[in-house]
Amino acid sequence: MIVRPHEHVPIARLLTFLMHGEHMAAECARRQAVLASDAGTRRFLNNQASQETMHAYVFKGAIAWLAPRHLGALPVLTALEQFRSLLCEALDRGDLIESILAEQVVLEGLGETILTRIEQGLHKRAAPFGRIRRMLLLQEEAHHAFGLRLLERAMAENALNLKAMRGRAQEYLGLCEAMVLALCDVFDTIDEDATAWAADVRTFVPTWLTP
Repeated sequence: MIVRPHEHVPIARLLTFLMHGEHMAAECARRQAVLASDAGTRRFLNNQASQETMHAYVFKGAIAWLAPRHLGALPVLTALEQFRSLLCEALDRGDLIESILAEQVVLEGLGETILTRIEQGLHKRAAPFGRIRRMLLLQEEAHHAFGLRLLERAMAENALNLKAMRGRAQEYLGLCEAMVLALCDVFDTIDEDATAWAADVRTFVPTWLTP
């Protein structure tokens, strides 16, 4: 068995967090595409929205297999909802760059890290569906890299307020750390160190955005 019986519900909780994050990312990418000024960026964001929706369905299927009684009953993390609120405020203001920082750089960075660690464990156990798992991970990496490129371009073109963006980056990063630490018991169950994962959050953003 790939996943031991006592791990089913904890892993389902982790996947529920990822599923909610994918739904938020899909909604965000659709709204970002409306704000984008060039066709290439709009095309990428619309494709991302479709991919994030597909990711959410994949996670939902995995949750249904692991812990069917818990599907739909596992709570959404408070920090994730706070993150969503800040992100929606930026989108409502039409602040595309801040939304890129929050979603493609910070949140996608967290998702990429979690999926990478999960993939390492599943690969060791010769888990099935390797092609689908690798596709999800490659897409998350592409979304994160896209966000980094847009931030770097905005920085080079002096199209952002660096002081304000640094402050926002700390808010988003702090909420990501809170998300990870809120899942401490889940990480303990699967023999992972939540504090190490929380520390990884700071590596998601360019060095010029950190104090």
